[in-house]
Amino acid sequence: MRTNFCGLVDEAMIGQTVTLCGWADVARNLGGLCFIDLRDHEGIVQVVAEPSGVEGNARVLATAAQIGYEDCLRVTGSVRRRESVNPKMRTGQVEVVATRIEVLNKAQPLPFHHHENPGEDIRLKYRYLDLRSPQMQRKLRTRTRLVSALRHWLDARGFQDIETPILTKATPEGARDFLVPARMHPGEFYALPQSPQLFKQILMMAGFDRYYQVARCFRDEALRADRQLEFTQLDMEFAWVEERDVQDCVEAMIRDVFAEVIGVQLVAPFPRLSWAAAMRRFGSDKPDLRIALELVDVAELVKGSGFKVFTDAASAADGRVAALRIPGGAALSRKQIDDYAAHAAKFGAKGLAYVKLSEQGEISSPIAKFFEADAFTALLGALGMQNGDIAFFGAGEFKTVCDFMGALRLKAGHDFKLVAEGWAPLWVTDFPMFEWDAEAQRYVALHHPFTAPAIDDEGDLRAHAGSAVSRGYDMVLNGNEIGGGSIRIHRAAMQSAVFDLLGIGAEEAQAKFGFLLDALDYGAPPHGGIAFGIDRIAALMAGCESIRDVIAFPKTTGAQCLMTGAPSSVPDAQLAEVHVRVRERPVG
Repeated sequence: MRTNFCGLVDEAMIGQTVTLCGWADVARNLGGLCFIDLRDHEGIVQVVAEPSGVEGNARVLATAAQIGYEDCLRVTGSVRRRESVNPKMRTGQVEVVATRIEVLNKAQPLPFHHHENPGEDIRLKYRYLDLRSPQMQRKLRTRTRLVSALRHWLDARGFQDIETPILTKATPEGARDFLVPARMHPGEFYALPQSPQLFKQILMMAGFDRYYQVARCFRDEALRADRQLEFTQLDMEFAWVEERDVQDCVEAMIRDVFAEVIGVQLVAPFPRLSWAAAMRRFGSDKPDLRIALELVDVAELVKGSGFKVFTDAASAADGRVAALRIPGGAALSRKQIDDYAAHAAKFGAKGLAYVKLSEQGEISSPIAKFFEADAFTALLGALGMQNGDIAFFGAGEFKTVCDFMGALRLKAGHDFKLVAEGWAPLWVTDFPMFEWDAEAQRYVALHHPFTAPAIDDEGDLRAHAGSAVSRGYDMVLNGNEIGGGSIRIHRAAMQSAVFDLLGIGAEEAQAKFGFLLDALDYGAPPHGGIAFGIDRIAALMAGCESIRDVIAFPKTTGAQCLMTGAPSSVPDAQLAEVHVRVRERPVG
């Protein structure tokens, strides 16, 4: 139907006849002259319909005069140099003088215009229109280039692309499974995979050595800007490796892919932080290193104060008192300080103390009265307070203080424009093996149940479970976890010990993971791997705040597809085929 793409018409084609297909992005009828900006996935070119002369005719002009926004067109014409060059367009040096215009499909009045800024709900309801926009075309093409570059890099280094099952067994990996009723096995269910984790481990035991897959994964959990019910990850696994073998390989891959896809040179090597250091310094296990602000532990400096909130936290075994100094923060008003306190409260803070040091050196603080003068001066000195600064203080349980002070650090960094330009990658290592779930009164895995502990003896692990460190590692970029992995457990006895510590008894472990335990007993090699979030990396590359902008058909935060109306009810007859009946919701 066409000889060329709209966005690729250039000066080399001047004098040639071309046939183009696309949508009318803008149509301007000037009476005796019509201009149409014709758009396809490669870009826009200006089409001209003229009233007379060798290249013009009345029929073409009459058709052009009726063109509306998003009409689907085929245009034939000759390429000539534009009198008025448009340097903002790739095709801005030329235009196409139409000798024929065909309206292939007339568009009805649209619910929104690409040049407007419609709300996300209407964009998702009419996603086919939203995806036509140059912005969305660019974002999805960035994602395509990313996946292609990853595949080429891995193929060239001997990794095998192996598909793993979509219909599999329900196994706990930290989120709820999506369940699929098995029609041929009444009362039984498949689960959609939260990841290919166990299958890729089995592949290492089967001798495939290096595996990868661009895998679709499913988790029935709350949605947010960086999380969807169904998502795509680059899954990788290596046999006969230790942590640095995996990390060095995938770090090189990420550097090469960023350079190829968006021309960004990431630092080499990536800096490294232990989990404990990241939490102490930044209040987060995925810190944004573009923000130079750091938390300071001040427990020893406040133990002698009369402020009970501080002294209780400073004396508690799992307590923390941390401070955050913000240069220039003394300019904050009382209302703005209250807004910071409200923000911290969203992350668990019960209060937020502060000290302001004015440009003239005057102290303003609700906690100063609880300190001796020398002790307060020492506290300010430890924080490096300068005239014009403010310091916020958080006290309480260690993890909670890290959460809300880390969130405060990010907010202050953005509010005070302290986010440096560029890219800040990081490895975070040495994660705790377990977290204690006070409500369930048991340990839960910080990564997943198949991560190997740094302790190599099952008895030692049981004796020191609360302080055990795992062989897990995350890759972080600009405050986003883009990849997470670990060395896996490769001995059945250790895997059984971990299951036991997680409250998974021998009978339950056999029922859910018997195939894995059996495989570990047949000469399973040491192995490890990592998974990268394709959606998150694509969003970072495309400059998007939400991964929904790099997913063709995402769900809303309410877990719905507004375009198709999913999820939806299913007729009783169809449910009966899979031996399922919907229970009535209780009233009230």
